[in-house]
Amino acid sequence: MKKLTYLLLLVIPAWAFLSCSNTISYAEMKKNERNNISRFIDSAGIKVISESQFYAQDSMTDVSKNEYVLFSQSGIYMQIVNKGEGIKLKDGDTRKVLCRFLERRVSNGDTITTNMFSTSIVDVMMVTNNSGSYSAYFTTGYMMQNYNSTAVPGGWICPFPFIRLNRELDNLAKVKVIVPHSQGHSDAVQSVSPFYYEIDYQLGR
Repeated sequence: MKKLTYLLLLVIPAWAFLSCSNTISYAEMKKNERNNISRFIDSAGIKVISESQFYAQDSMTDVSKNEYVLFSQSGIYMQIVNKGEGIKLKDGDTRKVLCRFLERRVSNGDTITTNMFSTSIVDVMMVTNNSGSYSAYFTTGYMMQNYNSTAVPGGWICPFPFIRLNRELDNLAKVKVIVPHSQGHSDAVQSVSPFYYEIDYQLGR
């Protein structure tokens, strides 16, 4: 009996050590996220520019150079493919916005969801401008269904100060964004995973 007890005492600490050694810390997960973003940027040939250069270029990114601006506070990378024609949301405005998008996981490049190739299937959100601070919530669409939430990722809201909205399909605002987990949906936050999006924004009725 004493020998059995002694063996158990030896086995339990070893099991506990292995369990701890297999646990990835949040700091390590964030490091993996940064590495995944860096590899994605390198493989896509993206040229990262600063916010100051972005504003000096009339809040535009040069698509011919594959420029993305890095917003240092949020960690979001954004390329404005087209600012669009139409209106900007005024202070106090709440508007319906229709979105067509492609969602891709940065770590492996897999496409998760898209409605980009349909004119009738859209994700719908209500967007409010409150003194230059934008907020939004989904009312319908794949993002709300897939992640069981009306919360709009910060990476989807980030472009609004710079784009214009119209109701026609011609010359829609279009952006590409690399969204770190802290600015993403619930799955991104839980898994500490970055996502890449291509998004068209259209003013709803």
